[in-house]
Amino acid sequence: MTSQATNLAKYIDHTLLKMDATEAEIKQICEQAIEHHFFSVCVNSCYVPLVSKLLAGSDVKTCSVIGFPLGACLTSVKVFETNAAIEAGANEIDMVINVGLLKSHAMDAFIDDIRQVKAATAAKGALLKVILETCLLTKDEIKQVCEICRDLDVEFVKTSTGFSSGGATVEDVRLMRETVGAKLGVKASGGVRDKETAEAMISAGATRLGSSSGVSIVSGLKSNSSY
Repeated sequence: MTSQATNLAKYIDHTLLKMDATEAEIKQICEQAIEHHFFSVCVNSCYVPLVSKLLAGSDVKTCSVIGFPLGACLTSVKVFETNAAIEAGANEIDMVINVGLLKSHAMDAFIDDIRQVKAATAAKGALLKVILETCLLTKDEIKQVCEICRDLDVEFVKTSTGFSSGGATVEDVRLMRETVGAKLGVKASGGVRDKETAEAMISAGATRLGSSSGVSIVSGLKSNSSY
């Protein structure tokens, strides 16, 4: 693998979040992640124990999504799942915001939802990425959530789950980077399926890429994956 591909690989959270993902498929993406030196493998929390075991001794981290994909569960449920995922071996947590609370202007509850998950990750030494689901938000709402995340000292803001009406766009990634400045990471996910798109997201300010097409990205190939 060329040095350029290696550098690109370190941006990638190699992802498999579909409902019917099998253990065999999870094992395959872990093997791919180790081979290509991706940054992490991102899975639903039920697979964290398996992924953590398979990645042991490698340079690839284990990432779990929380409150996925709707973000509409009780905050206490998000905190519980966060703690359980970290205890099972997750190094990084990608949580989905409660979009309904944001749209309802229930800001105390909305902010507390993120704050409590951040407290859980901080207590256990894990990194937190907050998924905005940008396709459902106005530009002002994207800025507002990014400002909240910056003030709460989360480590990353992330564009999308890949399960809603749209994924990452260069415009939204650029807006997120401009809002958080250099303080936070920005993760582009949803629709990042080839090298050209990956490089465009990085140029716009992304410091991490969530994709099930990691191998295609570093190989310069096209992918038919939906995430």
